[in-house]
Amino acid sequence: MTTVEPDSRRTVVDVQDLRVWYGTTRGAIRAVDGVSLSLRQGETMGLVGESGCGKSTLGRGLMGLLPAGAKRDGQVIFHDKDILAMDAKESYRLRGPQIGMIFQEPLTRLNPLMRVSQHFEETLRQHDPDISKEDCRKRALDMLRLMGIPPTRYRSYPHEFSGGMRQRLMIALALVLQPEFVVADEPTTSLDVLVEAQIVAILNDMRHRLNSALLLITHNLGIVAEVCDRVSVMYAGRIVEQGTVQDVFSDPQHPYTRELLRSTISLSTTGLNYIPGAPPDLIDPEPGCRFAPRCPNAMVVCSQRNPVPVPRDGGGRVECWLHGPDHLIPAGGTQPLQKEEIRAADEA
Repeated sequence: MTTVEPDSRRTVVDVQDLRVWYGTTRGAIRAVDGVSLSLRQGETMGLVGESGCGKSTLGRGLMGLLPAGAKRDGQVIFHDKDILAMDAKESYRLRGPQIGMIFQEPLTRLNPLMRVSQHFEETLRQHDPDISKEDCRKRALDMLRLMGIPPTRYRSYPHEFSGGMRQRLMIALALVLQPEFVVADEPTTSLDVLVEAQIVAILNDMRHRLNSALLLITHNLGIVAEVCDRVSVMYAGRIVEQGTVQDVFSDPQHPYTRELLRSTISLSTTGLNYIPGAPPDLIDPEPGCRFAPRCPNAMVVCSQRNPVPVPRDGGGRVECWLHGPDHLIPAGGTQPLQKEEIRAADEA
């Protein structure tokens, strides 16, 4: 495998102002509301945040795997082409050979009536109808071997695998076509810590072997610290902070990022921390910063105006009025919100 130097890695995917919304009887749920990010060759970005903040919707929006009735807007540039502007046939051809997805629940994605061999044959022949059975077998066994699955399991059924091995099988199926960009949606959910560590090591190894760009969606900040190059912190459909893992974890600049890190349990934890309140209603969010009702550092301006992205110390960016820009903050806007105002905004 050829090693790619960090400063020579090209951008694989560039997301600009992506929006995804779902139609409901109450109105449109803005699950992803103006997200911008980019990934380079051989890079892993962690996407973290509370449940319901839009992480999985963002991943599926990038892939074009949204349910009927969902809409999306913005740009997702891949090889100088906008994925969102492609027709259904063109985007279908893209998925698999060039962009892939690892789902979080293997049993909901694997056909219980098909052997492992049949899953691989179906995947490979969808994009190469002329591939021989022998070539299918060779490519599948090579990938299973990299996942630590013995060739004797090639004709097994999904229910004959443990949870960890099923997840490895899902990763193998996503990577057998060697895509350049992979979305991994909670790939270690419901796995014990030992199996989780094995899956993380496999993803890290695959990223280096294939030089793929990997978007890792997870709640586990420990995994992000271990395998990711950069991290994006998502709250209520927005990326509120983004930067290198080392910079963001050592010096978090958004109050939400700080509260997430404080809530992480480690061997040195002596007490449990949590973030009071709940995320806002994304059908009709209140004006201003969406985290303001829960923020310990909320100011008057936070409840009046949406924050804008500003460069973050150490690289990246942060959306928070604590960091400016000063010329957009109205007079008196830096005064702290009173507890009554915070409580009223939270109840609204």
